[in-house]
Amino acid sequence: MKKTLTVLIAAAALIGAAGCSAPQLSSEETCARINSVAAGQPASSDKYGTIRFANQIRPIAASSSDELKAPLQDILAYLDESTRDNPDAATLAELQARYAAAGQTYTAVCSQ
Repeated sequence: MKKTLTVLIAAAALIGAAGCSAPQLSSEETCARINSVAAGQPASSDKYGTIRFANQIRPIAASSSDELKAPLQDILAYLDESTRDNPDAATLAELQARYAAAGQTYTAVCSQ
């Protein structure tokens, strides 16, 4: 069990280090990557589908363009809170407003 945990921690550290050193994407590249992830998602998704989607977006958000970095972080914050076992209603309401604004920003940037 300890060996497995050690391997998982080492793998996570390597992935984290790789994400930190990734070059910054342009807005067009960020949009293309997010669109490819979103295209593979079912129209209605359960909690675990939402978690999977958020986890696929995280590495893209880490190296996204400056223009899309904040909106993607707001989207991830909302997805994370909404998939908690007991989401805080006040926090969720605040994040939902930021999520909607982030979606509008994303649409405006990526539809150019």
